[in-house]
Amino acid sequence: MNPYIEILRPGNALMGAITIILVALIDKTLSIPIILAMMAVFFETAAGNVINDYFDYNIDLINKPERPIPSGRISLENGEKYGYLLFLAGTVCGFLISYITNNWIPLGIVLFADIVLYLYAYRLKSTPLVGNLAVGFMTGFGFVFGGFCINNPNIIMTSIFLGFFAFVMTTAREIIKDIEDIEGDKADGAKTLPIMIGTKIPALLATVLILIDCALCPLLYFYHVFGVLYLVIIAVAVILFLYSAAIIVKSQDEKTAGKSSKFLKIGMLIAFVAFAVGSF
Repeated sequence: MNPYIEILRPGNALMGAITIILVALIDKTLSIPIILAMMAVFFETAAGNVINDYFDYNIDLINKPERPIPSGRISLENGEKYGYLLFLAGTVCGFLISYITNNWIPLGIVLFADIVLYLYAYRLKSTPLVGNLAVGFMTGFGFVFGGFCINNPNIIMTSIFLGFFAFVMTTAREIIKDIEDIEGDKADGAKTLPIMIGTKIPALLATVLILIDCALCPLLYFYHVFGVLYLVIIAVAVILFLYSAAIIVKSQDEKTAGKSSKFLKIGMLIAFVAFAVGSF
């Protein structure tokens, strides 16, 4: 794969764009602002990934030496410039949405995302728990961004609920990823939660967050946001969430943390499918 595509982590960036599609499906609408919103979230997520790899160069030399920057396929200088270009592309999309809809909240959200994503990569990532919360917050913000781009009060409220779900589960996954990356983070002098207090309490915290989301899942059916098909599909995601929680509580070694993180990601993808199917 071309290193300039690989560094975007296109799967993650597309997952971000999918949040906009899901909100659009709930409203049963498609418009130029929605298409621009998908592009904005893709560019912003990709920019965050690139600038994170730029600042994580020393950590990735240990944890992920095959990535484009530590492997030498992209220079540090070009990685930094590439990240800034992607931030600019996302901001331009946000401006166009606000100009077309005469609603300047979407541009404000994009500018806020620029700041948070940069600060996360530059400093927040190594701050215990704050970095995890920042990533979770930005993931959930994708849904909220979609709601404000549509600018329908009912859709905005639904998007906030979905955003909270994504925020909680993403925060749990980020905590588990810190457990997985503990050796590389130690070598770079980072102060993540597992480094500061050990792995057991972060594993328990992640489990509590996972259980909160599992408890919230049925509410979208009982409050008539989604239909019965949602309930069937989300049950599969809940099983994966609970399995991920069970194995990380039992053991916090690098391999188990990686496995738990992987199953959480798959579960979130299935949850997104449940949101899409349940809207019909």
